[in-house]
Amino acid sequence: MESLIRDNPLLLPLNKKKTVYDGFITVQERDFRIRILLPPDLQLKRARLHCCWQLKHLLREYEHIVNQRLQQSVDLGGFILELKTVLEVALNRCPDSRSVPPPRFYSQLISEMETVGWDKMLFIDMDFQTLKLRAEDSSGRKHTLTVKLKSKHPAEAPDCSADLPVPLTITWTPQSTLGQLHSQFLLVLESLTDFWDVLDEIDRKTWVLEPEKPSRSDTMRRIAIGNNVSIKVEVDPRHPKMLPECCLLGADHVVTPLRNKLNANMHMWNPDSSVLNNLRDVLEIEFPSPATHEKSSFNVECGICYSYRLEDAIPDQVCNDPRCGQPFHQACLYEWLRALPSSRQSFSLVFGECPYCSKVCGRRQLTQRPGFSAAYIFSTYSYGSIHHLALSSQSAFTCSLPITVKMAPQKT
Repeated sequence: MESLIRDNPLLLPLNKKKTVYDGFITVQERDFRIRILLPPDLQLKRARLHCCWQLKHLLREYEHIVNQRLQQSVDLGGFILELKTVLEVALNRCPDSRSVPPPRFYSQLISEMETVGWDKMLFIDMDFQTLKLRAEDSSGRKHTLTVKLKSKHPAEAPDCSADLPVPLTITWTPQSTLGQLHSQFLLVLESLTDFWDVLDEIDRKTWVLEPEKPSRSDTMRRIAIGNNVSIKVEVDPRHPKMLPECCLLGADHVVTPLRNKLNANMHMWNPDSSVLNNLRDVLEIEFPSPATHEKSSFNVECGICYSYRLEDAIPDQVCNDPRCGQPFHQACLYEWLRALPSSRQSFSLVFGECPYCSKVCGRRQLTQRPGFSAAYIFSTYSYGSIHHLALSSQSAFTCSLPITVKMAPQKT
């Protein structure tokens, strides 16, 4: 019994007969409450264990092993030793189990938080492991830095994340502090100020069809040009004022003149001007704005499912016939054409009849042009033509046509 008390000083007998033990056993610097009830003859085979909920949770998959050790152990000291061994294995296998940081961890963390400023603290969890820090760039935009600390902070680098269009790279050493981390984050924000200025101007002065609720990490905007005509621009966060990747979406008779202007005026792009002004000059158009148009003018529902938004997709395929001009979701149109007895398929292209026009098509292909991120494929009707636009830099396709659909590869 002396070895039992020496190895487990927090586990003590409660009576002279030593049939009841109560206290704590310590494993990996963690204390677990346990109560052991022995029969009068002190036989372990008929002993009963009462555990705290943490210990019971950790040993739930090892009950048969614990019972086996209880039957085979010679004395209580040997059983406690084997119980600790089982508990070591359980702690190592349980990802949610971690040792409680020492008091110095909390005192240093509170000191660092005071240095950063309590006004910049948005959130801290009960375990002092996850923090959210407020930051503001030079244009007054609010940002949040999420910091997940390790138990050996500051020896181990924390995991940091934020809503940014580029990976967040932080330099960390064992001497680093939360204040230095916050300062590095502010420098990252300042490097992206021009990028957000460009997109904020677009969001403020045009009707953005996609994304519906842009975040600070989004680099794409689909801007309405007219009824069922739009342009998708992909802005480079590192070079926000350079010519972005452009993808024109709409019926061929509307898109072709815009595409020709973009090709002819591309040399006019001025990096000292804003992206929106450059797009106006290059395309020779005025974008509809919230001051002049209602967004409902551009939110035309799909002609098949009669809804505007299908999960994250909006109608992006438009009949080229000016007398029709009906938009469709790509998925809706593909399923519609595939179900038609008269439709036919060539590789990934499906040919059929427009639900509104009932026209038949052929096709011809043009090569990709410099300065564009898209290849253009045309299919001609007996009464008109359709326009298919396939993004070369992405696995997905967007197209504006009523008859021919090229399906995007499914993401795994």
